[in-house]
Amino acid sequence: MDSVRSPDAAAAQAPVPVKIVIAGGFGVGKTTTVGAISEIEPLTTEAEMTSAGVGIDDPGHRVDKVTTTVAMDFGCVTIDRALKLYLFGTPGQGRFGFMWDDLALGALGALVVVDSARLDDCYPAVDYFEQLGLPFVVAVNAFDGHLANDLETVRWALAVADGVPVIAFDARDRLSVRDALLVVLDQALDRAVNA
Repeated sequence: MDSVRSPDAAAAQAPVPVKIVIAGGFGVGKTTTVGAISEIEPLTTEAEMTSAGVGIDDPGHRVDKVTTTVAMDFGCVTIDRALKLYLFGTPGQGRFGFMWDDLALGALGALVVVDSARLDDCYPAVDYFEQLGLPFVVAVNAFDGHLANDLETVRWALAVADGVPVIAFDARDRLSVRDALLVVLDQALDRAVNA
């Protein structure tokens, strides 16, 4: 009987679930971010881009992009025995913006993924989380290993508060994504402690 644990003991060891939103403009690397770190096969709602989106959906310099998120991406990662992150990636096009309120509901924080060559695309995400009052981090995706603009230029262009971290990361690299998510957790913890 020693090997049988009580339900209370099992519940005490279950990790705390934390919801994090991965947001940003079209084609900035949100789906890639979720996929790089998820310990499960990510759930994606990718649809093939069609000629109907020409002139509406601009992938920027990513001319090889052939799919787009139409609802959300979902993945999860266990940080340690006490904490498990549930990641919800938003669609990047404005026409799917109605999904954002549902995806952000109950979130502890957000990672706003930015392509530094297309800063205009991330203004809606930054504005959304500022208005919502949700702690967020601006994570500039290093496409092809470099940034089109340095982090201070990005901060200035986005006019984010000094307390909002602006970091560089690589959406394809698991450790880089992990480090970015840890900054989101630090922001959320700081907000909770100082509230």
